[in-house]
Amino acid sequence: MKIYDYQGRSNICGKQIRRFRRERKLSQGELAAKLQLQEVQLDQKAVSRVEMGERFVADFELVAFSRALRVSLEELLGISGFSEKGGGDTIG
Repeated sequence: MKIYDYQGRSNICGKQIRRFRRERKLSQGELAAKLQLQEVQLDQKAVSRVEMGERFVADFELVAFSRALRVSLEELLGISGFSEKGGGDTIG
């Protein structure tokens, strides 16, 4: 049974993780190694499942992806126009 599902996906960050990983010319294995250096135990297969939206991403894992890829959490979540009041927030 799938517990987490948002528009048919288990996460909203996978597409952005894949895009940023490719922009940095990293393989999934290399990204997994960067995560493991932060004591987040994900292997290449888990990174693949995240990117395909098949795997839930915990908050601490999202922070590790952000650090490994050197992008903000907002960029990983695909949020533009983020504000405290919530005006103009979009997820794409």
